[in-house]
Amino acid sequence: MIRLPHADPGTPDLSSPTRYLLWVGRGQRRTLAVAMAFGIVWMVSQALFPAAVSRAIDEGVIGGDRGALLRWCSALVGLVVVSALAGAWRHKYAVMNWLQGAFRSAQLIGHKAADTGEALTRTVPTGDVVATVSSDSMRIGGVYDIVARFAGAIVSYVVVALILLQASTPLGLVVLVGVPVLVGCLTFIVRPLQARQLAQREEAGKLIGLGADTVAGLRVLRGIGGEQTFLTRYAAQSQAVRTVGNRVAGYQAALDAAQVLLPGAFVLVVVWLGARFAVEGQITAGQLVAFYGYTAFLVVPLRTATEMVDRTTRAHIGARKLIRVLTVAPDQTEPEQPQALPSHPARLVDPASGVGIEPGRLTVVVSARPEESAALADRLGRFGPDETDARLNGTRLADAPLAELRRRIVVSETDPRLFTGTLRDELDPLGEHDDARILAALDVASGGDVLEALPGGLDNEVEERGRAFSGGQRQRLALARALLTDAETLVLVEPTSAVDAHTEARIAARLAEARAGRTTVVMSASPLILDRADHVVFLDGGRVAAEGPHEQLMATRPDYRRTVVRGEED
Repeated sequence: MIRLPHADPGTPDLSSPTRYLLWVGRGQRRTLAVAMAFGIVWMVSQALFPAAVSRAIDEGVIGGDRGALLRWCSALVGLVVVSALAGAWRHKYAVMNWLQGAFRSAQLIGHKAADTGEALTRTVPTGDVVATVSSDSMRIGGVYDIVARFAGAIVSYVVVALILLQASTPLGLVVLVGVPVLVGCLTFIVRPLQARQLAQREEAGKLIGLGADTVAGLRVLRGIGGEQTFLTRYAAQSQAVRTVGNRVAGYQAALDAAQVLLPGAFVLVVVWLGARFAVEGQITAGQLVAFYGYTAFLVVPLRTATEMVDRTTRAHIGARKLIRVLTVAPDQTEPEQPQALPSHPARLVDPASGVGIEPGRLTVVVSARPEESAALADRLGRFGPDETDARLNGTRLADAPLAELRRRIVVSETDPRLFTGTLRDELDPLGEHDDARILAALDVASGGDVLEALPGGLDNEVEERGRAFSGGQRQRLALARALLTDAETLVLVEPTSAVDAHTEARIAARLAEARAGRTTVVMSASPLILDRADHVVFLDGGRVAAEGPHEQLMATRPDYRRTVVRGEED
């Protein structure tokens, strides 16, 4: 039994779509081999139906040999049974191969999204990422579904070729040469179909992205009355998808019609020639029936071959899109020669701003421009596209192993994300704490009322992005989650910007007490938090302009006082 998703999807070959598809195939080569074996038995047994019928006619009916008739009829029944059993197993393994290929590709996208974070959506539109998982991965899996039938089509074609050439060389050559010619004719339809399928994929990705952006900002759109504008844009993009879809449908219909018309015309030619040879005595009546049966049977390999071309084309398009996602470089990578961070709490310094964070203290960073303090938080946590020169006791964070850095320095951003699952799993994803510890963290974040409002308590399901919670509730839950990391250094970016003054005062007091003796950095200009600070750093233009106790800065720095009181004194 193969368990999906895979424990480890592996490291893909992204040099080209073909190499990626081959890499996926190697990862499931055993089930592919089994499926191909059943596919060959399934189709070859069908290819032998006309041979058994031919011998039954020539020896049993025309020859009057009842024993021969019984033997060949029994052989025909045996072939039917073998074909049925092999077909059932072939289908089972074909579906298995399809799911493996699709899941492996989807997993790679999921892992890449987790590794790259915002770097992915900065490079590839969100709609394209979603379409790659929902559509392209399925198309990639589809090519492994048909491999078994394609292998059976090739082998059965060779078997039929040998039988036909032995019975009648001219007629056999007509059949054997005619089938590849028909496949070649169909490629003239497949090529433009491929181009239109690619265009459809592009427009569908734009539509998904537009829909995702609209839904994400629906509350804002309603607030400013912009729903109709975005509805008009969505309708226009939807019509663009419909237009390219109609273009695809036209060529797809032509391909389907050609798959019926061309083989039908070919069967007529073969039957006409065979009938002439039978009248002239060059072949027997049974052989004529067999030739007709072989010609009709060869339609199946023909359609399988064209379907293989079509699915391979779709898979190549999907693989090209997937490679575009998988080749996005993350903002941060492991250093070539990692250096271990100091084993004990140390001074954290950011040369770009001149900020120095002393260990074991609650430091609050104030800036008139919140983006400057947010950028400082990114540098202290080694986030963002720009390399940081921040150091911990002289060791560059850029040279430290990412896993160790993420464990020791935790940054909670200003717009924290909540995910689906139970509240317990949301707050403690690794399951390291008991309920008492989780409740204590919620109490520090003043989130008790959030928990009380949930009928399931910690087992209550959190909706996607936590949309059932208000902004303040999401902020407090994210703060509790950050506290449960027990990080040596905790960096919080505007952790109370969406809560009222009374709640903010409780959080400030409890946070200072809960993090006593450990390094905590808060990016905020809130007087309630500044009153609890051990040290305050004031930024002007992204550089340290002043630092010291809150009261001293209020008394000596008018620019600091204006920032804290938000210009109320003016």
